[in-house]
Amino acid sequence: MPKIVITGPESTGKSTLAKALATYYKTIYVEEYARTYLTKLGRDYVQQDLLEITKGQIALEGSAATKNPKLLIYDTSLEVIKIWSEYKYGNCNQFIIDQYQSRLPDLYLLMAPDLPWQPDPLRENPNDREELYELYKNELISSKTPYHEISGSENERIKIGIKVIENKL
Repeated sequence: MPKIVITGPESTGKSTLAKALATYYKTIYVEEYARTYLTKLGRDYVQQDLLEITKGQIALEGSAATKNPKLLIYDTSLEVIKIWSEYKYGNCNQFIIDQYQSRLPDLYLLMAPDLPWQPDPLRENPNDREELYELYKNELISSKTPYHEISGSENERIKIGIKVIENKL
């Protein structure tokens, strides 16, 4: 089954696009485990929590794959944890790197930070989205995994996402 990961900086419409594409293709999408984990945490997270988030994300992805959908949409994946760990802490646990590199999708849709910032208690970087976008782009290039940059309004993003998926898969 083809795997499509929606990725990019905070507040760029990843969840919205993941849900819309899953609806359009009548398939399932894998939610971002970090949201669930951090909401239940009850304290500020530390770098060690990223390892637990990685394990939870892997479990969610594995559970979704057992349902054998014709297409699997991910609302982010391990690339986010790797990039964030390196950005915030200056390094990344080798387990996270190894798991990320062994689970590359068929296609990334990289969301541009051209939508207005939407405040959310779990978001941290309203002013660094352009810098983070470049980190994502460079990571995807170095992973040698096909990717396509997505920008524009919510409706434009959905149309572009569908077109890209149709052309790439």
